[in-house]
Amino acid sequence: MSKLIITELKLWGCSSIVCAVAENQKIMELRLEAAGKKSILNNIYVGQIEKIAQNIQAAFVRFGDGLTGYLPLVPPEQVIFTAGRKGNAPLRAGDELLVQVSRDAMKGKLPALTTNLNFPGKYLVLTTGNRKIGFSGKLTKEESSLLNKWLEPERERGDRGYGLIARTNAAEASKEEFLHELSCLKKIYEKAAINGQNRICFSLLYEAEPFYVAAVRDIYSRNLEEIITDIPGIYEKLKEYLKDFIPEEADKLSFYEDKLLPLHKLYRLEHTLDEVQQEKIWLKSGGFLVIQQTEAFVSIDVNSGKYTGKKKAEETYRKINLEASEEIARQIRLRNLSGIILIDFINMQNPDHQDELFHVLQKYLRKDPVKARAVDITPLHILEMTRKKVRKPVREEILEIRKQSEEK
Repeated sequence: MSKLIITELKLWGCSSIVCAVAENQKIMELRLEAAGKKSILNNIYVGQIEKIAQNIQAAFVRFGDGLTGYLPLVPPEQVIFTAGRKGNAPLRAGDELLVQVSRDAMKGKLPALTTNLNFPGKYLVLTTGNRKIGFSGKLTKEESSLLNKWLEPERERGDRGYGLIARTNAAEASKEEFLHELSCLKKIYEKAAINGQNRICFSLLYEAEPFYVAAVRDIYSRNLEEIITDIPGIYEKLKEYLKDFIPEEADKLSFYEDKLLPLHKLYRLEHTLDEVQQEKIWLKSGGFLVIQQTEAFVSIDVNSGKYTGKKKAEETYRKINLEASEEIARQIRLRNLSGIILIDFINMQNPDHQDELFHVLQKYLRKDPVKARAVDITPLHILEMTRKKVRKPVREEILEIRKQSEEK
């Protein structure tokens, strides 16, 4: 079972909101933001193309005062233009179009933009780019079949300008809850994507929820035991959000009031914040991991360390590697590492042990709400894997808060 913890911490004198997911008394996910800061991730704007860069098949789009983003070139039929654009000509400088921020600015890179607008709910995602109806791969055939019946009227609509994806959480929804959310998403889509075509350039058409509300929306509800916060304003906002959008989850929200043992102390969040900034992570067996983030990829090295197993070396390495695979999956999720990740496990000569390790890591990665997968093991015994980039690594979020506190 999991708990979602939302609290406030003072970091270098700067008030910060911390959102953490705890599973079996372990912190598995961590996200933080300076109190009062507003993220632009997932916001939708009317943007204007400033320049087309054919050599990299991208456009640079201005979408606000001092805000420019990177947009991969797509066919014009996949774009929602403002009312002034006519014809099906390729994208050009000066075009006004609807864009969504799909990835935060990272390591000096511009924010990534998309013309495939996404409106996420607890059970469904409404999307303008792909107009098909799809289902999460984590749903069973029976669950997908039932949801498909509920969506049959949508499938038969000839004028549907959007697609729908049923999320894993949809398995827990009643038909009434599912269709209520669908109705809400369609209203948001109409306001932003349809009416937005008549708005002036740089207008904000859709503002994504605060990150802690998105965490409540996106967490897998089947295993969710409690949503707990000690911040009165956030408690009231979540109470209202749950009442309007996920009433069946409302009883999971609780307000923490113990002044003698603050919420961040109860879940050792300061210890976890220190942990994500360390390169070396010790394993219970005495082995350890070394995690290093570079510009191009993340490297993780598994070492035998203090391990003193009495069995032969191959079995010793197998045990350390299997233990390491579980902790690696946790650290990747906890630190929000993404892109190419290279893992140097301790070499094992037995091919069966290598296959076992590969499949065990895959099993742990499937629990990650962000798409992650192991690709293969190279001849040099390096395991290659990837994880989707969505937002900044936690380490960058910490550095931003530290920089902000120093500037005050």
